Amino acid sequence: MRGQPELYNYLHSLGIPFEYHEHPPVPTIEAALKYWKDLNSGLCKNIFFRNHKGNRHYLVILEHKQQLNIRDLEQRLRQGKLTFASDERLMKWLGLEPGSVSPFGLINDAHRHVYLFIDIKLLGYERLAFHPNVNSASLVIPLDGFRRFLDATGNGYEFLPLYDD
Repeated sequence: MRGQPELYNYLHSLGIPFEYHEHPPVPTIEAALKYWKDLNSGLCKNIFFRNHKGNRHYLVILEHKQQLNIRDLEQRLRQGKLTFASDERLMKWLGLEPGSVSPFGLINDAHRHVYLFIDIKLLGYERLAFHPNVNSASLVIPLDGFRRFLDATGNGYEFLPLYDD
């Protein structure tokens, strides 16, 4: 699996600037909040799901403050019944440990298997913050850089409303 140095080299090769912010390991949003207070960016929550058959996997990205209703999400996405993917599936498809879920794990998805659903409200931020495949740091990248990263990985994705205000 490709880790942090490969991610940074990949971002550099795409001409995507980023800010690196090191902090203690933070496996939850609640634990991360005190280290994110000065990032001046959209703070993202990343959740890894699988479909009922286990043959499709999805990364759902939304604002960190939003609570997700899985039943509502299932209706919005029209992918059938969704459940949280196991730690083994997270490692297999994104090369990530629990607590480090990030779209940057797509660099490990050689088969372009994982599909992303990204909340449209994140388009309102100029910059977004994600873990760089470990939960002991955060990377802040410009929104256009995030889109370039997604396009370069070749994984399918779409921006859509994931919840009502």
